[in-house]
Amino acid sequence: MAGPVEGSGAPDDRGAAMGDVVTFIADAALYAVEVSRVQEILDLRPVAVMPNAPEYLLGIIDLRGANIPVVDLRRLLGRPAGEDTGQTRILVVWVAHAGGRAIIGVKTDRVIEVTQLDEPSIRPLAEAELLRWSGSAIAGIGRLKGDVVSVLDLDRLFERVDLSEMQVAA
Repeated sequence: MAGPVEGSGAPDDRGAAMGDVVTFIADAALYAVEVSRVQEILDLRPVAVMPNAPEYLLGIIDLRGANIPVVDLRRLLGRPAGEDTGQTRILVVWVAHAGGRAIIGVKTDRVIEVTQLDEPSIRPLAEAELLRWSGSAIAGIGRLKGDVVSVLDLDRLFERVDLSEMQVAA
């Protein structure tokens, strides 16, 4: 499907091509990930808390006998925690790690839909460097029904997280 956004934040007339995405809300912001990265979408379920875990690591869930670490996307993005509702979901996604794949649960406020963005490409935020914002977890910006969508780069989002520590806990 989609590849990484080319360039280093400079304007790009092309952008990166996107296929189907899963859209979701975290802290009132609209996000998306490529559908190929999502294994399943779960209703919120009990999470076994891990001692001395970073604030974004909520704990572990059992998924058909597998221990899956669950992170709070809000906290991972530096936002405050929110209240769980009947619409809170866990996206089970894969992330490239140590030459393989790590399976991670990502708690979101609400999953919207599987869809395609208004335009078949996403663009980097060209002004990110000027604003001194790395935006490294964002693959690019797209639109859905005219609304701004931040398309997450899951691999870069989890680069700053010690996945080996999470996998040992799992």
